[in-house]
Order: sequence, then structure tokens, then C-alpha cells
Amino acid sequence: MKTVVIHGQNHKGSTYHVGRILAEKAARKEEITEFFLPRDLNHFCLGCYKCLEDDTKCPFYDEKKIIMDAIEEAELLIFTTPTYCLRASAPMKSFIDLTFTNWLTHRPKASMFKKKAVVVSTAAGAGIQSAMKDIATCLKYWGVPYIKRLGFAVQAINWNDVSEKTKQNIEKKTTRIADKIVKKHVHVGVWMRVMFNLMRISNNKPGNADTLLRADYLHWKNNGWFDGKRPY
Repeated sequence: MKTVVIHGQNHKGSTYHVGRILAEKAARKEEITEFFLPRDLNHFCLGCYKCLEDDTKCPFYDEKKIIMDAIEEAELLIFTTPTYCLRASAPMKSFIDLTFTNWLTHRPKASMFKKKAVVVSTAAGAGIQSAMKDIATCLKYWGVPYIKRLGFAVQAINWNDVSEKTKQNIEKKTTRIADKIVKKHVHVGVWMRVMFNLMRISNNKPGNADTLLRADYLHWKNNGWFDGKRPY
């Protein structure tokens, strides 16, 4: 299973190890591609809205394209983030901001409706669920229909200090999740279908072709989504 792992940190701590363990249970090593933030995309969104006109006009398009091309080709997406101040890491949030035109609201990619994803986070204590929610929400609005969350309170600052009991629990849960992923047949549910239809109506409003939303309008039109075609 072709897998892309997006790490919300450069260092290889507890969160990295959980994500890597999961990836290797779900895919062969040669099928796994990893990216590290901020190493592979060290930018914050400037709020210039150039991407609304054309994705290629984003000042950081070339770096984003490398990651997004890999994501489009993958069957499984794994996003990992340590829990920082009860939320996802700043580099991960920046990545979410820089890819907002891929949301259902704007120009969703047809390939996303066939993907599986897992969001991974660890923390010394609290905040895991809220950290994972940031990423899961993004993936949901990208159009990914199957998203699992995998969080662990490791009660340690680095992987070497994680207790054997916790590591055994990680081993057990990653195996269970990987088995489900491999066997799962992706199905686009009611929420996604309803949201897609609402966004279809929104993007098909008269006059959109002559505004800043022109690129969105043409994306939906050229995909045939105004005419009954669907990406799922």
C-alpha cells in the first residue's frame, strides 16, 4: 500500500516512532515516503490569496507541489504531530493553512475521496485529542472519507524514556489499526455527499466565473461536477 507520512516535527521522537511503526505495519518499506515539517516546507501562509487565483502563484508552490504530488499518488496518509500547548505543532498548522484551496469549499482533489488516513499524536500528558482534531478536520474537508485517530499519553519527553508497558500498548494498537486499514473498503458517507453537494451549489452561483472564485468555479466545471459527475 503506497503510503505518505507527514511528520509535524523534524526530530524523531515518540510521535515519529508511532507513525513509523504504523506505516511499516500497513505497507512495505519501499512503499513509504516521508516528509518532515518544517524541513520540507518551512513557510507560513502570507495571506496573499494568490492561490485563490491560481495554485501556481503561491510563493511556496514548488515546495508544496512535491508533497502534494506524493499525497495524490498514495493510498494511505499518515499525519503525525507532537502535542504542543494542547494543539498540533506550528509547522503542521502551517501546512494546513498552505493547502486550504484543497478543501471542499474550493478545489478538492478527486483522488482524496478514495484515500485512507490516520492521525497520530503523543503527549507527555493532556491535549492529544485536540491536537489530532486539527489535522482530522483538515483531512475531512479535503474529502478523505476514512480517517482514524491514534493517540498516546507516553509520559516521557523522548522515545527512549517511554515505558515498556506503553510501547507494548503502542505495538498492539498500531497492529490493530494497520489490519483495519488494509482490509477496509473506502466508502464515502452521507456527510461527505451532502457537503459535496452544498459546495457544488455554492460554486455554481452566477457570477462566480468573474470574481476571485473563478479558479474554484472552473475546477468544478472542468471536472464535470456541475453536470452530475462525482469523484466517488
